[in-house]
Amino acid sequence: MKGFLEDANYSIGLLDEGATLADVIDNCIYEHTHTGKRAFFVGDLGKLVKKNIQWQNVMAPIKPFYPVRCNSTPGVLEILGTLGVGFACSSKSEMALVQDLGISPENIICTNPCKQASQIKYAAKAGINIMICDNDTELKKIARNHPNAKLLLHIATEGITADEEMNMKFGTTLKNCRHLMECAKELGVQIVGVKFHISGSCKELQTYIHAISDARCVFDMAEEFGFKMTMLDIGGGFTGSQLQLEEVNHVIRPLLDVYFPKESGVNVIAEPGCYYVSSAFTLAVNIIAKKTTEYDKLLPSGVEQARNDDQPVFTYYINDGVYGSFGSKLSEKLNAIPEVHKKYKEDEPLFTSSLWGPSCDELDQIVENCLLPELSVGDWLIFGNMGSGTLGEQSTFNDFQRPLIYYMMSFSDWDEMQDAGIASDTLMKNFFFVPSCIQLSPEDRFSTAA
Repeated sequence: MKGFLEDANYSIGLLDEGATLADVIDNCIYEHTHTGKRAFFVGDLGKLVKKNIQWQNVMAPIKPFYPVRCNSTPGVLEILGTLGVGFACSSKSEMALVQDLGISPENIICTNPCKQASQIKYAAKAGINIMICDNDTELKKIARNHPNAKLLLHIATEGITADEEMNMKFGTTLKNCRHLMECAKELGVQIVGVKFHISGSCKELQTYIHAISDARCVFDMAEEFGFKMTMLDIGGGFTGSQLQLEEVNHVIRPLLDVYFPKESGVNVIAEPGCYYVSSAFTLAVNIIAKKTTEYDKLLPSGVEQARNDDQPVFTYYINDGVYGSFGSKLSEKLNAIPEVHKKYKEDEPLFTSSLWGPSCDELDQIVENCLLPELSVGDWLIFGNMGSGTLGEQSTFNDFQRPLIYYMMSFSDWDEMQDAGIASDTLMKNFFFVPSCIQLSPEDRFSTAA
């Protein structure tokens, strides 16, 4: 199959109705087993189309601005750009990447709360004006380097739990907003709106009520200083579940209708990242080493389990880890659940196992404890929901290659794009037809013949 070529040139396999994601993975594993057993992703770009339709059905007219850092692969960015999604960039390279797609500056916002002067200057030159700010030092830096900047004040949210303490590192208080407005007035910098962010792990949706109420207070405060406020950014934290999306919408819709009605002229935006891409990508990894481990060293502290003393316990090492595709495990709770690719009997015994990356680093643990059939070096494991936070810049620790990426889309999703008139000529050039995998031998799969 033609796939990602590690630059802007890539292909998207168009699958007919007889082919499935499992067929694509089977074919790629067959190829890699004979050519080097390199880890790889399969990205179903049709899921991005479905997610965007779901967003429009539930959250419209809130416009999504996709955080590029979640997954900056070209297929994702080009599909989302074609769908009319905006982009939230946190670095100069991300801004350049999006601009290369022909995205207008009005559809790009700079969301890094701690920007380098060079990033601000680049944004100014590119005409990217919307920026986030939460302190006076950043405000003065922006004033020096971007005279046309339009700022969103990032406010802190209430109701933060211990698991969400990271949110408190950014965002200012309501009291400090007045000070920032005084500084902005003196420096001649425009303040045009407010941003807040609520983590996807937050279980208390009432937090949105406090945040939107606080935002309204900042808007009222801005009127005293003569600022024309036109934008509210409700941040990210959307998990990808339609249920969660509907629950959030149920909470925020009445408040938005009261505090920021359509006639107010305030544009409400959001930053859904993993919402779009998490479920769209599946990762396949290969076992490169195996050893037997003492059982009591494998279990988490305080956990006791009965076992047969004669039953072996296995540690497996795979050709990807936290310095690559599992990098988000270092900063958040990534729930990596492996699926064994090879077929095994239902009554086959399962053994306590742990999975580690290839670096031999003590931090490079992917799965601490799971039950698997006995596997061999060369076997493959599959991880779903790997599209978020895994496909940006990655380390090549110990000279292990970055995973290849194979894009696919079903004919039905492709037809949906065509019918909606959102399939540009530049995007269509990347598609090629893939006959039904079920009807082909492994050697013939993913032929590009018409």
